[in-house]
Amino acid sequence: MSGRGDSEISETREEREERSETPEDERDEDLVDAEDPAQVARRARWTAAGTGVLLALAGLAASTLRATGSAPALVPAAYAFGAAVCALAAFLGSRGRTRRALWLLIAGVMVMATGDQFD
Repeated sequence: MSGRGDSEISETREEREERSETPEDERDEDLVDAEDPAQVARRARWTAAGTGVLLALAGLAASTLRATGSAPALVPAAYAFGAAVCALAAFLGSRGRTRRALWLLIAGVMVMATGDQFD
């Protein structure tokens, strides 16, 4: 008994020997499979920008539809303001400010949903 808990047990000698016997090609493949941080950041920027544009267009379409109908003036204004917030989020997301863009997307959708409650 070594006195260590189960979470502190390191790999056995057999496991180390098995790992050292793997061919170099397999080790290289493991390195290739690792995610590149620049690629992850680029994907986050594209996701934030794309989602912001999509929500801004949806908000503008809803604002236009509500403005042509019999809804109170506050409803299309809320949709338009929410769309503007989402457009700002798309801009910030494309510039790499993905965390702020996420919060602005949430705020923009909440403004649109609140405006819909006045209908």
